[in-house]
Amino acid sequence: MSPVFDFLFQQYSGYATLDIVLEIIGVFFGLISVWYAKKNSIWVYPTGMISTAIFVYLLLKWALLGDMIINAYFFIMSAYGWYFWSKKEYEIIVHPVTVTEPKEYKRAIGLFVASLLFIFWVYQVFDKWKDWTAYVDSFTTAIFFVGMWLMARRKIEHWIFWIVGDIISIPLYFYKGLTLTSFQYIIFTLIAIYGYRSWKKILDNSPPISLG
Repeated sequence: MSPVFDFLFQQYSGYATLDIVLEIIGVFFGLISVWYAKKNSIWVYPTGMISTAIFVYLLLKWALLGDMIINAYFFIMSAYGWYFWSKKEYEIIVHPVTVTEPKEYKRAIGLFVASLLFIFWVYQVFDKWKDWTAYVDSFTTAIFFVGMWLMARRKIEHWIFWIVGDIISIPLYFYKGLTLTSFQYIIFTLIAIYGYRSWKKILDNSPPISLG
């Protein structure tokens, strides 16, 4: 094996074959899900639920609680987003792409703070404050919690939260020994950038929504 290959993948030498296969499947459906999100397609949710369900199992098994909580939350919010996006009246989508309103920013800030407090409590209960990654986990969890909520509400700003969280997650997952997942977040970052641009075009081409 080459030194580069060993550096990137030697951590998998102690993993069960089934777990490696599951991670590959989870990464695949995760990428497909983000691609559907870029396309503003409701298929983002069923494909995302497959990915998050797999990662809930793997991360719980590997005792990566912060990451497991993120994926469990994603699974729940995907079910909500699937329902929210699918609502129609007379074959017209009830909830199109929109910008985040001031009152929703306040809710986002509240969710961010509540997420930090919740993760802090979980790590205290399970005595996980043993590595610097726990602190980064807490921060990225809060970012992703807000991003997923805004996505479920079909708000264009959710892409900004994804981009920030994805960039932080690239070196974080590599450090944790999940090289494939780290690569996944590189692709996530690129898709999120294009996703924001795609949704911006949809928003710019949409008729104004009457608030009256």
